[in-house]
Order: sequence, then structure tokens, then C-alpha cells
Amino acid sequence: MSKNNLVLGVDIGGTNTVFGLVDKTGNIFLFSSIPTDADKSAENLFSRLFEKFHQLSENAKEEFELVGIGIGAPNANYYKGTIENPPNLNWGFVDLIPLLKKFTDVPVALTNDANAAALGEMYYGAAKGMKDFIVITLGTGLGSGIVVNGNLVYGHDGFAGEIGHTIYDPQGRQCGCGRKGCLETYVSAPGIKRTVMELIAKTNLKSRLRSVSFDNLDARLITESALNGDELALEAFDFTAKVLGIKLADAVAHTSPEAIILFGGLANAGDLLLIPTRKYLEENVFHVFRNKVKILKSELNEGKSAVLGAAALIWHELSKH
Repeated sequence: MSKNNLVLGVDIGGTNTVFGLVDKTGNIFLFSSIPTDADKSAENLFSRLFEKFHQLSENAKEEFELVGIGIGAPNANYYKGTIENPPNLNWGFVDLIPLLKKFTDVPVALTNDANAAALGEMYYGAAKGMKDFIVITLGTGLGSGIVVNGNLVYGHDGFAGEIGHTIYDPQGRQCGCGRKGCLETYVSAPGIKRTVMELIAKTNLKSRLRSVSFDNLDARLITESALNGDELALEAFDFTAKVLGIKLADAVAHTSPEAIILFGGLANAGDLLLIPTRKYLEENVFHVFRNKVKILKSELNEGKSAVLGAAALIWHELSKH
């Protein structure tokens, strides 16, 4: 019986690292996670990961051959194979490829989590069959992956596609990156929280959110409130969509994508975010692009999307050779 060729997709998060064995069509044969232990070294993480992977694969029902490993990680550089000062990990600068050689001899590729999400959408999700699109990941920050002519845009240094750090308002909110008014300070889970607090201060809109402390407020509660018709929560979504629509209108002018796909966190609000974002995009986009760009919600299973994205990255690399 011939062995099944599979790749290992790995997503390194600040809290947990998830991994899974994936075939070329996106079937997942094994799925598991381990604590990242962010204060320990990268070597510590991978020795625990491979130990667990070997235990699990010994019990796998069918024979398979591991043909590659794809890794999605914060601040990962595709060109250099490095992870550089990731925000939620105490790692500094990690040269990942030689480190992984200690554990495996199969080809390895890595990129940041938003780029991996874009490849995941192209292989297994809403962007199947598309060659030009943008994926926006809405979580603690705003990540983006830009695909042009079927390939991810990495730029000359490997860090291209940081739409979250384009500026909406130069006098605006302080960003974690040190600058003011970055898109992700408005359009992200913490961003919509800040918007709600500003609206509480500036308006008389009735809202159950007025009695919630900042620490207890989260994007899920704001979404639930908006779905129940809460005026202030609806206003917060409208403002968030406006900021996003204006900045996506700029992004469209750069690459003329067929679609923009929204993923994760805030995107789970569905039409609450998608419909007004479409409206503000059309109002602000250069006229030659009007009514040409679809705004879609991700079609990847959110719990497993990061692993599918990392797997798509290595399948994409293997297909080039």
C-alpha cells in the first residue's frame, strides 16, 4: 500500500502552539496542541512539539510520509527563515531552519500568521481559484496577507503587507508599534473596545455597555450587543467599518484585488461588519475600481485555520520545485 504524503502545519501563538498533519486537499489527519511556554526558548518548544508529534504519529491509523513542514509565527521572515523579536514570545532573534535540522530533514518554510492565512484561503477557503486578493486577519491586531498573480507579496526584506500599520489618523490613537493612528488601533478587538469607550464619553446613546468596566469589555460582548440592536454597539461597528473601508480603498488602488477576505475575531460579526465595510469601500475607492472588489468572510474553520494556512505554505513551496 502506498504511503500518504502529508505535511506538518504548525502555528506558534503566544499561549498555545497548534499543529496538524494535512494532505494536499486540506484533510487533517492529526491535530493537537501544546503550551508555547513563551518565556522558554524556541528549542524547548520544538523539542516538546516533535516529542508529542512522534508519540501521536506512532498511533496514527495509516502509514504516511512527512514531506515538509510549514510554520506560521509572529514576526517570521520567509526569506531568512528567522523569527525576529516576536511581540508575545521571549525569544529575541531565532534562526529557525538550522534549529529544525536537529529534529527533521524535510523541507521547512515559515512566514507570519497573516500570510499563512492568505495561502490557507487560496488553497482551501474563500479565495480558491483566485490569483489576486487580500486577507485581513482581525484579532488582537490587524494582520494582512497580499496575494498578487498567485504569489504572496513579501517585498525585498520579507515583511511586506503590513496594512494594519498604515496610518488612518496621524494625530490618532497610540499604537503598540510606537506611532499614532495605525489602522489596527481602530480595527481589531482592542480597537473596537477603544471606540466603545470614546462613544460612551461623547454620546448619549443608550447602551448596556455603559455599565461594563473597560477590563470586562471585549469584542464578543460588543458583537452580541450589536446583534441585539444596542445603539452604541451598532455605532461602534459602523465607525470600525468606516475606518476599514477607507483604508481598504487605498489597498485596492495598490493591487486591484478580486476580493478582500476578512478573517477571525471581529469578522465573526458577519454582516454587521461586512455590509458597512462594503458601503464605505465603494464610497471611497477610486472610480475605476468601483463594484469590482468582493468583500467576503473567510471560509476556513477558525479553530484549524492557522494549521491549514501553515500547511498551505509548505504545499505552495513544494509545488514550485
